[in-house]
Amino acid sequence: MELQELEPIPGALIGRPKVWEDDRGAFMEILREQNFPASFVQSNHSHSKAGVLRGLHYHRKQADLWYVMNGKAQAMMADLRTQIDKPAVVSVDLEAGDPKVLYIPAGVAHGFLAVTDVDLIYWVTHYYDSTDEFGIAWDDPTIQAPWNTDSPLLSERDKENPKLEWDSIKLS
Repeated sequence: MELQELEPIPGALIGRPKVWEDDRGAFMEILREQNFPASFVQSNHSHSKAGVLRGLHYHRKQADLWYVMNGKAQAMMADLRTQIDKPAVVSVDLEAGDPKVLYIPAGVAHGFLAVTDVDLIYWVTHYYDSTDEFGIAWDDPTIQAPWNTDSPLLSERDKENPKLEWDSIKLS
């Protein structure tokens, strides 16, 4: 798989798995650890109904690798590693019919909108640690994420995510 950096967020990577198809079906390699700048220790499966928005979340230590195995999601990233007036923001469509993997470095806020019902498999570089779980409001006016919705379905946790305040972001 060839990986490309997602400008303007250094270290964020997108790749297309090579798909081998024949009359029996298809095969693809999703994760080859040597292609990524980190080792993964845990894999998770998230199922979301259409209209659900999860995020924005970020971690000081943990990087993520995302793969949509069913449905379509709009993935969003905002780089919080450098305090500037407006963080770099990238939106990426992830769809089962157009397979891609998305690598999200630590310190980059991320989330996704389930455009359809979606199954997202993701690998992480650290075991779950509640002290490394942080959030930013999905509709933060500083980040100005270009979501494809104005009224997402949010968890109680994500409804309570604060607006971006640089003084509260501690990534080291």
